[in-house]
Amino acid sequence: MTFTLHGQAVSRGVAIGRAVLVASSRLDVAHYFIAPDQADAELARLRQARDAVAEEIARLREGLAHDGVEAHTELAALLEVHLMLLQDEHLQDGVKHWVTERHYNAEWALTAQLELVAKQFDEMADPYLRERKADLEQVVERMLRVMRGVASPVAAAPAPGVEVQPLVLVAHDLAPADMLQFKQSVFAGFVTDVGGKTSHTAIVARSLDIPAVVGARNASQLVRQDDWVIVDGDAGVLIVNPTPMVLAEYGYKQRQGVIERERLARIKNTPAVTLDGERIELLANIEQPEDTLPALSVGAVGVGLFRTEFLFMGRGGKLPDEEEQYDAYRRAVEGMHGLPVTIRTVDVGADKPLDHHRRDEHLNPALGLRAIRWSLAEPAMFLTQLRAILRAAAHGKINILIPMLAHLGEIRQVQVMLAKAREQLDRRGAVYGPVRLGAMIEVPAAALAVRLFVRHFDYLSIGTNDLIQYALAIDRVDESVAHLYDPLHPAVLRMVADTITACREVGKPVSVCGEMAGDVSMTRLLLGLGLRSFSMHPTQILAVKQQVLRSDTRKLRAWAQEVIASDEPALLLAD
Repeated sequence: MTFTLHGQAVSRGVAIGRAVLVASSRLDVAHYFIAPDQADAELARLRQARDAVAEEIARLREGLAHDGVEAHTELAALLEVHLMLLQDEHLQDGVKHWVTERHYNAEWALTAQLELVAKQFDEMADPYLRERKADLEQVVERMLRVMRGVASPVAAAPAPGVEVQPLVLVAHDLAPADMLQFKQSVFAGFVTDVGGKTSHTAIVARSLDIPAVVGARNASQLVRQDDWVIVDGDAGVLIVNPTPMVLAEYGYKQRQGVIERERLARIKNTPAVTLDGERIELLANIEQPEDTLPALSVGAVGVGLFRTEFLFMGRGGKLPDEEEQYDAYRRAVEGMHGLPVTIRTVDVGADKPLDHHRRDEHLNPALGLRAIRWSLAEPAMFLTQLRAILRAAAHGKINILIPMLAHLGEIRQVQVMLAKAREQLDRRGAVYGPVRLGAMIEVPAAALAVRLFVRHFDYLSIGTNDLIQYALAIDRVDESVAHLYDPLHPAVLRMVADTITACREVGKPVSVCGEMAGDVSMTRLLLGLGLRSFSMHPTQILAVKQQVLRSDTRKLRAWAQEVIASDEPALLLAD
């Protein structure tokens, strides 16, 4: 049966493929394709894991029998259930199907069948039988633990000679650290139950240029393993089990998207200059040093935002040391071949916890100890990062960007810490380079006190994602209020305009590094407000450049003032 689910459109393009349901707790399982002649070996690995777990359960059961304690009766019965589930033919036959027919590796096949069988348990009327799903999950987790030492890394492509169908990941949620696996994954797109347009899951999806829909509510409950699905990243729609006619229509749309990207690629080397001769700086947002390559491939003239938190996440809370950070920052600088790199100090908290298996337990992590607040509360960690950045600055142009500042006291603390980091390097005789110090304007208090900020910093960068979130009191990862997230709210536009004006008055550089910078519907307005530096995901640069090349800032100034003075700016922007 064909049905459609609606969510938030967060990353352009269309993905068509078979659905792969993965629970967030099992995202660490390796997902890769095998060659047909490897199927027997993979099935042997599964049998070995099953036998090892069976022996373990048998030993536990035998130990309980020797104990002779009556209270162990229920536990012994539970172990018996686990043994039965381990030998379940439905589980074994299903796993064999994924390995031999779909060419999944053993771990992936096991979790794929688990998701399928788990749904059947959920649909059972008997509460006792429904609860057996947890037993099945425990049995599978035991097998996965046995196989963990033999698992291969995630592969970028199927094994040679293997013909496979495209795949779409369907999950309740994906952490930013999980998202980075998509760079090497076999998935053509993804869908999540939760999230908003500016959640970091969505942001990373855009940076990887993966068609995606977030906030699709109960997609992971309604979609079944191996269903054919279409992800329309432009419209925010998921179509399940489409008809042949709909498949053909979206296949055409997919091909048109490829043609449009090829057309945009022709302006890669064209300077970003408006019709009236204004040179515009188009910079890239990156998450890892390797992202400099795609940034340069679309003509970025620098990195406007290096999100360093991705070096810190998904490590079980273990922080990267100075050498690891220095190496990452140096590689990013060298990868840009002399072009400037803006490195933001670590911004964890809210939807970016250090450990991607744990969400922040505070009532409102977005307003808690995050970003610069966390850095100042952990001075040893902060000094380590500052030293690493300063050392990397010996290899090229680096700007340091401080997130979430709001108070003069915080500004002074940052300046003291930077001076202390230099002193520590001097005492060690370490080589380091000059840096420019900048602040993110993403807290309304900072936007309202922008003239204080321009006195203390070399440049400012407007982080529109959080600025909108805090100005409108909206949790940007909560799909239930996603419709209230409005970059065209008069208050938001006024703060953006005032920040740009304040910087231009004193000749200080200012950029926008939030999602607004990469939104082509906002390009003309930002140009009209005087913005000359945009930082965005590399995948958005060429589309924004096209808008720049077609714009005349002289004609946009008066219109931009009308827009920000209007009660309904969206109506004027649509004209």
